[in-house]
Amino acid sequence: MYFRSFFDEKLAQYSYLVGCQRTGEAIVIDPARDSSEVIAAAKKEGLHISAATETHIHADFVSGSRQLANDLNVKLYLSDEGDADWKYQYTEGLDVDFVKDGSTFTIGNLDFEVMHTPGHTPESISFVLTDRGGGATSPIGIFTGDFVFVGDIGRPDLLEKAAGIADTADSGARDMFKSVQRFKELPDYMMVWPAHGAGSACGKSLGAVPSSTVGYEKQFNWAMKETNEEAFVNELLKDQPEAPVYFAEMKKVNKMGPAIMEDKTVPVISSKEDFEQELQNSSTFVLDTRPANLVEKTLVPGAINIPFNKAFTNWAGWLIGYDEQMVIIAEESQREDIVDSLQSIHLDAVKAFVDPSLLNEMDLTTYETLSVDEFKKEMPNGYVMDVRNDTEWSEGHIDGAHHHFLGKLRDTTLSKDTPILMHCQGGARSAIGATVLKSLGFEDVKHMAGGYAAYKKA
Repeated sequence: MYFRSFFDEKLAQYSYLVGCQRTGEAIVIDPARDSSEVIAAAKKEGLHISAATETHIHADFVSGSRQLANDLNVKLYLSDEGDADWKYQYTEGLDVDFVKDGSTFTIGNLDFEVMHTPGHTPESISFVLTDRGGGATSPIGIFTGDFVFVGDIGRPDLLEKAAGIADTADSGARDMFKSVQRFKELPDYMMVWPAHGAGSACGKSLGAVPSSTVGYEKQFNWAMKETNEEAFVNELLKDQPEAPVYFAEMKKVNKMGPAIMEDKTVPVISSKEDFEQELQNSSTFVLDTRPANLVEKTLVPGAINIPFNKAFTNWAGWLIGYDEQMVIIAEESQREDIVDSLQSIHLDAVKAFVDPSLLNEMDLTTYETLSVDEFKKEMPNGYVMDVRNDTEWSEGHIDGAHHHFLGKLRDTTLSKDTPILMHCQGGARSAIGATVLKSLGFEDVKHMAGGYAAYKKA
């Protein structure tokens, strides 16, 4: 058996390539939208990707199943669990097997048994793998998707918080309790391969270790040790992180079918006049991907800075609308990766790039970064804005501060003549927030270097 995992650090998402080396067949489990790395790895190993499957209708990234069916004509194995609201709608004309609890399918000498594990979503399934080619008669492991993570389990409240489906969090939590009891009946030696690691918003305390075992999770995963259903439900629903607004779009996209990606060249704006014309277009989102320390003194009026780093995709999903056309300030060496990251959450409308050198010809603006002492001196005369998440705020905040979560800052109703003193936990998010407010027309915007952590330490 050939086994390899692939990790997207910006989405904290795992996909898996599993192949039978005797027959040369392989399957991709929970594929990313861009599976070029997986395809290259299979080719290098002499494997033919004949199938793809996914554990559920994902909310946090665009599934690559449809793309693989289009590009490689693979067979899809998709969940047929859940009610009519949770059925795939894009399968006409594709080679698809709809599977339920107890269904089995084979890739070469690899056997997969479907285990219905609702809770995170109604249609969620897991795959129990047995390697007959290696002589095994018992399973080696289970692909759990967003059901069981290392140290945690999937959150059941996304349908209610992100997709707007009322009264589903409590019922989902109770379904999850039943699924966990079933998981605990599996042999301790079985490997556990989840769809996400630390950094994903699909749970609240995911571990950074890429895999685990059933036995280890039974001993150390809080959800396995809680035997009272009411206590389990209360703990599972408590203090879940904010559900990114783009999750609702992902649910719809992955259910109805993502757009098929095609190779295309994104134009580069080369003149000041053309760029200024885009800045006047109300449907254009000007995205500056440079590091914050560069943008601070060279901010294009109207642009929002989301530095291209691990947190880029998350904040892009929070702050960019799906009806907006993106003009992106970026170094040439990063442009392909930026497009890939945006497309991973179906933000496909990249209209043009702008080289940072063009900014030398522009009239630019700034925002100010203050030390903790400078911030404290100005507090009596400013509006102290905390852009951290709900949990961080509830765990402690500056007296007199006002909570405005960064992801929702474009919707602020504050008067634009308000003098803003902004902070987050460490300074990175408030730098983004400063550009959000500047793009809305706020003139007096300052943020604190080091954030609440530095303030508390001081």
